[in-house]
Amino acid sequence: MAVVSSLHVHRFGPADGPVVLALHGLTGHGNRWETLAVRHLPLARVIAPDLRGHGRSSSLPPWDFETVVNDLADLVRAETDGPVVVAGHSFGGAVGIHLARAHRELVRALVLLDPAIGIDPALMAEVAQADLASPDYTDLAEARSDKQASAWGRDDVDPAELARELAEHLVPAANGRVRWRVFQPAITSYWGQLARPFVLPPADLPTRLVQAAAVQPPYVRPEFRAALGTQLSDFAAYDWDCDHMVPQARPAETAALITEVL
Repeated sequence: MAVVSSLHVHRFGPADGPVVLALHGLTGHGNRWETLAVRHLPLARVIAPDLRGHGRSSSLPPWDFETVVNDLADLVRAETDGPVVVAGHSFGGAVGIHLARAHRELVRALVLLDPAIGIDPALMAEVAQADLASPDYTDLAEARSDKQASAWGRDDVDPAELARELAEHLVPAANGRVRWRVFQPAITSYWGQLARPFVLPPADLPTRLVQAAAVQPPYVRPEFRAALGTQLSDFAAYDWDCDHMVPQARPAETAALITEVL
């Protein structure tokens, strides 16, 4: 019996191209990969799901790495007959590692874009509490201002990408307010998942790591990066002068790194 995925999926590129599974970060969505895929990876087949609790995908619990990995394993089996290159940003990077550990046969290579994994629990508690305290915005202008004050605000993110983000991902909330197209209970749970101890990809899996130099304190903890370097047989790390939104800040360079392992 064919496996069918319940995730909402954004697809780019030719049906017969080498497959990239692109995983967005926490509070994001799959369509964030469109510019990178269309302009910089036109020969690849990019499969970019909305992860559980995000976008138009299921919001049902449980909200943990294991459930998200099961979602993605079903998706890969439904979409392709062979292993895929996984490109994961932030939370998506952590998910990609857990996917590779659980289903090595489905992953050809791993590209980690400022992955968030094994983060200080106190910091995650603080972030989750702040997120719960401000789950929505007065209007589009306030949402734009909030993004501009974060990792989207540096010169390296094209303003057109922020405009696309607002158009795709902002939806009406109660009392005339607006919010991101996410399920807040799931997001709160996922902040906690990022505080779990880090794990590593399989030792033989080709893995590339990008650390965003402007992120302080860094999401890529020194002990995690050091463990990758000592435990993996095919590993390279890069430090890029950009903020956390690596696929939007450096789309051409990100595409080149993905192409290297394709």
